[in-house]
Amino acid sequence: MKSVTIQVFGRVQGVGFRYLTKMVADKLNIKGTVANLDDGSVYIQAEGPEDHLNEFINTVKMSPSPSGHVEKTTIEDQSVQNFSDFRVTN
Repeated sequence: MKSVTIQVFGRVQGVGFRYLTKMVADKLNIKGTVANLDDGSVYIQAEGPEDHLNEFINTVKMSPSPSGHVEKTTIEDQSVQNFSDFRVTN
């Protein structure tokens, strides 16, 4: 089990990014949260098996939303939070 935080910059708000990210997470059995930040970016906490998490990260980097456009991502390892599901917040 691996856990990361991801901050996604670009056209990622108002394009269904959070909800499509949740769909990808559910498909890959990734647990965590996704939220819009005031600076226009999206913040993700994600954890799961490393191979699934890597696939999730790659999908996020390419934008799960066809209307979105990811310009930059920052990824940091974090300690496992033991989320029970994947939730869209705010």
